Amino acid sequence: MNLLLRAWAVAALGMLASTLQAQQAVQVPSLDRRDDAAVVLPGFWFPAGTDSVAPAMLLLHGCGGLYNRRGGLAARYRDLAGRLNVMGIHVLVTDSLTARNERELCTQKNGERAVTQLNRRRDALGALQWLAARPEVDPRRLGLLGWSNGGSTVLAASNGLHAEVQASVVKPSLAVAFYPGCASELARGYQAAAPLLLLVGEADDWTPAEPCQRLARQAGGAAVQIETYAGAFHGFDGSAALRKRRDVPNGVNPGQGVHVGANPEARAASAQALERFVRGRWKL
Repeated sequence: MNLLLRAWAVAALGMLASTLQAQQAVQVPSLDRRDDAAVVLPGFWFPAGTDSVAPAMLLLHGCGGLYNRRGGLAARYRDLAGRLNVMGIHVLVTDSLTARNERELCTQKNGERAVTQLNRRRDALGALQWLAARPEVDPRRLGLLGWSNGGSTVLAASNGLHAEVQASVVKPSLAVAFYPGCASELARGYQAAAPLLLLVGEADDWTPAEPCQRLARQAGGAAVQIETYAGAFHGFDGSAALRKRRDVPNGVNPGQGVHVGANPEARAASAQALERFVRGRWKL
């Protein structure tokens, strides 16, 4: 490693460390209601550490929720928050499950899940309002980014054909979905309320690539971009080895399990695609 590259790496790690130390626990009202009151979501706020008004990204977890086995915020969310902070972007991470007394949705059948995309869309729209009200956030540059079930939420919260999205006083200016389930929004019809980037694995047997490819073609134009990765399964951007989850009742072959695991090439390529998309759209 040459001296210039080493200095850059040390500086980036220092910024990442200071970012993680600045993490703040917050409470974020959803637009969803229960017992005549707003559902309040626990969350984590990662300020970018800049003195000027900056864009903000909302991170939306998958069906497994936000936390690792020790009860801390999972590395996926901490790591991406740090990378976005280095780019000068504030980050909000919200938890849609524990506020509704759920720990995970992965082992629940589609159609029987206790937390639905209606709930999660309202969570996302409420969080966008929370972000827009913060003085350090540029309300014209708000983004949605989600994985799997959270990626499906990105689609549901950025589909201009939903009346709630149309009526929302705050809308995202970009959206990113890692391996979302695209079938529901494809069947409904998808009209992008903001430029959307889809990042999907061609070998995914949990949330297959084909409906997302059709959704991108249906949307037409430059509104929806899609990047697909050959040989990549669900969770390709993680670090865990590929394995078969037999406890998941959904997927391409219901009842036969699904494959989940990292693909280093797809992880690196998707990280580059994400950064290009965000920097280009927000002029960073």
